[in-house]
Amino acid sequence: MNLSLLTDFYELSMMQGYFLRQENPAVVFDMFFRRQPFGGGFSVFAGLDTALSHIASLSFSQEDLAWLDSLGTFQKSFLDFLGRLKFKGDIWAMTEGSLAFPGEPLVRVHASLIEAQLIESALLSILNFQTLIATKSARIRLAARGGSVVEFGLRRAQGLDGALSASRAAFIGGASATSNTLAGKLYGIPVRGTMAHSWVMAFHNELEAFEKYAQTYPDGTVLLIDTYDTLGSGIENAIAVGRKLKADGHTGFGVRLDSGDLEYLSKAVRARLDSAGLTDARIMASNELEEEIIEQLVTRGAPIDSWGVGTHLVTGGNDPALTGVYKICARQDSGRWVPTIKVSNNPEKVTNPGIKQVWRFTNAAGSPLADLIGLADDAPRPGVPHQLHHPSGDYRSLVLEEYAGITPLLTLCVKGGEILDGADLPAARSRAIAELDGLDDTYKRLINPHVYKVSLSTGLADLKARLIQDTLARGAHG
Repeated sequence: MNLSLLTDFYELSMMQGYFLRQENPAVVFDMFFRRQPFGGGFSVFAGLDTALSHIASLSFSQEDLAWLDSLGTFQKSFLDFLGRLKFKGDIWAMTEGSLAFPGEPLVRVHASLIEAQLIESALLSILNFQTLIATKSARIRLAARGGSVVEFGLRRAQGLDGALSASRAAFIGGASATSNTLAGKLYGIPVRGTMAHSWVMAFHNELEAFEKYAQTYPDGTVLLIDTYDTLGSGIENAIAVGRKLKADGHTGFGVRLDSGDLEYLSKAVRARLDSAGLTDARIMASNELEEEIIEQLVTRGAPIDSWGVGTHLVTGGNDPALTGVYKICARQDSGRWVPTIKVSNNPEKVTNPGIKQVWRFTNAAGSPLADLIGLADDAPRPGVPHQLHHPSGDYRSLVLEEYAGITPLLTLCVKGGEILDGADLPAARSRAIAELDGLDDTYKRLINPHVYKVSLSTGLADLKARLIQDTLARGAHG
């Protein structure tokens, strides 16, 4: 499917206005988000390769142009221009799997104004959703404390693309596998699955259903034991099958709980499995799980080895959207770059002007200490103290003296419309896990986490203050 029309209509309206008035300067846009989802202390950046693939293939077909023409809004000269339009800009971005925090640019787009406007809606749609789901997945993995997480959300996802994008993002965030077979094919994600209650109900009795399944898949058999009575018949029939599998030399046996009091049932099931000599048998749990429930079960010692998480993982649960936005921060005028700023009565909505980079300060172990947003040509010098200014632009600041390294986070990934490096999904997942493992635990609390410091450099803070004053003065005096 050609997705070039995957844009808000007003983008096309503005593009035609720029075209007809020959207002199409080079510009720079930042994509960033304003608050952490789920009340958390971090986000995991995801969706970049999906977005870049879309941008690199943008092309209006004759069918697209004919449909736009039928709306009666667009002039022929503009439609002819769209027929020749390709994205030829540059894109700088954080690497997928990187930890991200509010206010800092995740993506920086250098392009003509028309090109930059065209990609806005799709870029936000893709990055907002996948970053949200990758973050949710990371929170669930942390709550599981070493237990594996399998994404089970296909049938509850928001449509087909929502399901595929969620599987991809959940894997980046730390899920070990997915039930979505197509996602496994497209992205190389390991696929997993056990059985449904319908399998058990399709046979004369529960024991027969378990036996037939074990005969078909003797290694890695996982039996769903709550169709009729988990502790009355389910676990006993499962033990009978598990003992036979063990006697025959098969491995990977386990059971799945999909209803009821998971703490009570998992402890009772574990005791029965152990007393039956099936100490290697694993217990999997599912049923409307989310990170708070998993953390509570783990804290209370529920002997659950793996978690199948569906609805709340692939939809974002109680926080269904990342607050990502896309704002112009610089434009060319007579051959020079002019910083731009959006001023608001809400200080959090005042944008940071100019062409910027993000630098991460780390300690000797490589753990993040603070992020600094500054002008791209004003890199912080290593080995000296740095003053970090509050991002709202007020008087608050601190001096960071003790750190071991400074790393720029935005790297060039598209040059002249061409993608420089291909996707590496396992690397993105490994990066997310490694960076989270290195993040101080206070930022990873599910409830009331410590706020990670994202600050402005002195040069950017001064520029922002000056532009605010200039903008207000122009507004007051025309």
